[in-house]
Amino acid sequence: MKGIQKIKGFFQLIRYPNLIFIALTQSLFYYRIIVPSFTINGQPRQLLKETDFILLLVSSLLIAAAGYIINDYFDIDIDNVNKPERLIVGKLIKRRWAILLHLVLSLAGLFLTAIVAMHLNNLLLLALNFLSVLLLLLYSSTFKKRLLIGNFIISVLTAWVVGVLFIAELRLSDVTYMQINQTVLGSLYKVTLVYAGFAFIVSLMREVVKDMEDMEGDRRFGCNTMPISWGIPSTKVFVAVWIFVLVGLFAVIAFYAMLNAWSWPFYTLSFAMIFLFYRLLKKLYQAQLTADFAKISKALKLVMLLGIISMSFYLLS
Repeated sequence: MKGIQKIKGFFQLIRYPNLIFIALTQSLFYYRIIVPSFTINGQPRQLLKETDFILLLVSSLLIAAAGYIINDYFDIDIDNVNKPERLIVGKLIKRRWAILLHLVLSLAGLFLTAIVAMHLNNLLLLALNFLSVLLLLLYSSTFKKRLLIGNFIISVLTAWVVGVLFIAELRLSDVTYMQINQTVLGSLYKVTLVYAGFAFIVSLMREVVKDMEDMEGDRRFGCNTMPISWGIPSTKVFVAVWIFVLVGLFAVIAFYAMLNAWSWPFYTLSFAMIFLFYRLLKKLYQAQLTADFAKISKALKLVMLLGIISMSFYLLS
């Protein structure tokens, strides 16, 4: 019985729903955007072949899982106040095992990244994934408690889930390759920028909303998060500004889609997003209790999911 509880605890610890999000994001971006972008007369020419993509995907999942573990390791005291019912480290999994799991998963992720990097002759991949591991450690141990820095780090790493696949398609040492594929790489760069930017903004909003949700425990243990430093009203304004930015972005996408006669899924999704943001603004204005901010955080997960699903319509544009 204890063994089953520990297995369940492990999957809760590594946030398996978030890992599914990562796998879905990278799979759709690879199969619906990268591969079609490089396909000429039915012949795929992308650098990142399917086997290497799978290795890179698994490495992303391992590094993310390690990040969640080390975050909970350093957050035992705070989580004991904010979410005692969800406490895993120190309750179901011993602290020393959490450290060991973090180390093993991080090294395994970097090992797989190294294999792909050598296949592609792209050591930048390994360097940036190593930086991701380092940032996750520094975030959990230090920067999470500092104003906006921790939120910014997590948002950048969320955007990196998409960015890592674009970097895998670069071969900076091969001038001929870069020249031949200049057009497709330029187009792919723009698409990557849109999705990475979207992921960054939504993640930043969600991290700030979670800070409002976790204020009690954060304040008790000396964290200097935005709601503690600025207050709830100003923090709400910060989130609202980014919501308006995304509303503008999706309004532009819908207008551009109509001008270029894109298929109906783009209109439907864009207007659905705008409506969802309207509901979010209303909920944000009314939010007072921890449970209210928890609902907004879940709604932002839905926003992220819809953004991921939109990759399925790329070929229809």
